[in-house]
Amino acid sequence: MWKHLQRVGKIVVDTVEVYVPFATFVMLFVVFLLGIFFRYFLRPLTWTLELSLICFIWTALLGGIYAKRKNGHVMFTMVYDSCSSLVQTWMRIVGNGLLIFAFLIGFYPSLKYVLFMSFKKSNVLKIPTDISYFPFVVFLAFMIVRYSIDLVGDIRKLLRKDLAS
Repeated sequence: MWKHLQRVGKIVVDTVEVYVPFATFVMLFVVFLLGIFFRYFLRPLTWTLELSLICFIWTALLGGIYAKRKNGHVMFTMVYDSCSSLVQTWMRIVGNGLLIFAFLIGFYPSLKYVLFMSFKKSNVLKIPTDISYFPFVVFLAFMIVRYSIDLVGDIRKLLRKDLAS
């Protein structure tokens, strides 16, 4: 039973972090090229810019979650790298704690605002704004979970070091 739940969870997480951003990026690329073709060779299309922007939001936010999973974000670590492993652990604990706190503060107001904006629709395609911007709420939720996992791991690592001393 537990293995089955883990498999389903991995499929859901992979869908949100990998497959949806991949699909929206492909759609973004195709629509962007279509818009350029029509602008220069035929009559300009009005909907391509709108759909490109929505796809960009989905790709950037959901792809950012995957980058966090792989720790693939750009980091400037000159000070961090020059510190001992104990200080690095404390820096990660403080940094992750601050990020979790900030994301938690922003989660409910963001969710409330995105749901509130459901009455507004995009100008050309009439896509509800809550669909366009809902990936931000998903981004916040996933990042809270990811940073919490990192924080718990660092705290455990710190406690093991303190108990071993």
